[in-house]
Amino acid sequence: MQIPAILAVVLIVAGIWSLAVWPQFLKRVMKDPRARDAAGKATKFLTVHVVLVTISMVLGLATAVIGIAGLVA
Repeated sequence: MQIPAILAVVLIVAGIWSLAVWPQFLKRVMKDPRARDAAGKATKFLTVHVVLVTISMVLGLATAVIGIAGLVA
């Protein structure tokens, strides 16, 4: 894969950003009172956010890997 080095660096930075920011967001969501019901079970609020964070982190990892591949190739 051939991409300009500056674009590869942007992809790496964007991927690292996603991997750094989303776990912090999830920590805050898990502490939110809306995350669990009175019985302590996960609510839809928590479930939706866990899915959102998971997808975002997978995409962030893929973005970083593509950026690294762009620098190496």
